[in-house]
Formats: sequence, structure tokens, C-alpha cells
Amino acid sequence: MAGETLICPLFNIKEMQIGQNKVVSVTYILHSSKDGSEKVMVEETGNENPLIFLFGSGQLIPAFESNLNGLTEGSPFSFSIDAENAYGMTEEDALVKVADDMFKVDGVLDLEVLRIGNMVPLLDREGNQLVARIAAIEDGTVLLDFNHPLAGHDLHFSGTVVNIREATAEEISHGHAHTPGMHHH
Repeated sequence: MAGETLICPLFNIKEMQIGQNKVVSVTYILHSSKDGSEKVMVEETGNENPLIFLFGSGQLIPAFESNLNGLTEGSPFSFSIDAENAYGMTEEDALVKVADDMFKVDGVLDLEVLRIGNMVPLLDREGNQLVARIAAIEDGTVLLDFNHPLAGHDLHFSGTVVNIREATAEEISHGHAHTPGMHHH
């Protein structure tokens, strides 16, 4: 039934539901918590900057999509996703020590970049771009954390479904929603 059109018998109005190959716009507030700690606000989208996505394209956390599945335009939502079903648990093997030489420019440490908490773009040996957070600096080494910043965090979403429409054939073939101002392939 998800993704089907419901007919309101009183008014004979068809309501589109969120489902496969629908372009969905939502506004939300995201809080996170870790190990039972107090919730902390992570981000908020507004009406001027909603999250727009192609439902079922695999670009979002599956549990996020499953909680929205079947909702209609204007529906409020509020749900939590545990860490294991969000960005996973923090993995120790994603912590890597490197020499601080990596952060030298003309033989001098770049102290603008080399700060605990900074996110730094890096390339692996195959040229793939990665992002790591600087977790610690000590004795000529830097501890880089390649875990997602929300790994180990439970996520708490509350928001509203703003819009639902059928995806175009082009959006389905590209695997993402096309929004105004976005370059098309």
C-alpha cells in the first residue's frame, strides 16, 4: 500500500503517499544523543531549505526512509533511529595515527588546519577523497578519526512532509532528485 494513492471518500481527493520513486521534500530538526546523554541539536532545515530527495534511491539512512514511508503531504513526523541503524557504532580501526609532517606547509605546521575537531580532506593511495576529524595531537603525531561524525549517536528527527511528487524518468535514471538551480547531467 505504501507509495499508493489514497482516495478521500468524502471529497474524492487523491492524496499522494511517500513511496518508491517519489521526490519528497521535508523540513526537520535533528537532535543526537550518545550513550544516554542529553539530546543536542545537530541541524535544522527550514521552509526555505528543505531536504529534497528521491525516495528509495539509497542515498539516505534506510531507517529514515522507512519512518517516512506512506506519509502524505503536510504530515508531521517524529521518530528516533538508534546508532546501529543510523551511522553505525564508532569503530576503533577508523582511528589512524599519522606523522604531523602531513600538516606542514614549507616545513612549518599549518596551525589553522591542525586543530582538534577540524575536519580535513585527504586522499587515499588510489586518489579517493576522504574526510577525517582531527581527534588528538601529541608528540609529532596526529590522531585522525575517519568515523562519521555521528557514529555512535542515536538520531532524533521531528519535522513535516512539505511536498511529494512523482519522479521524472530522468531523476529515476540518475538516482537523485533534480531541484531548481541544480546542474543536470
